[in-house]
Amino acid sequence: MEKLVNYVNHAKIELSKVIFPTKLQVRQAFFAVFVVVSVVSLFLALIDLIMSSLLSTLI
Repeated sequence: MEKLVNYVNHAKIELSKVIFPTKLQVRQAFFAVFVVVSVVSLFLALIDLIMSSLLSTLI
């Protein structure tokens, strides 16, 4: 039981050292991820369209 209490106390100490992001940082990261995912998905959709049209002309 002593090990469990010691573990929980150490976990609390380590958790107090964590620096959580601010709302602005979370918002900026969200928009950055959203833009990158959108650009990559549009690129892949364009490549898919080109490849499918090339393949359909060959067949």
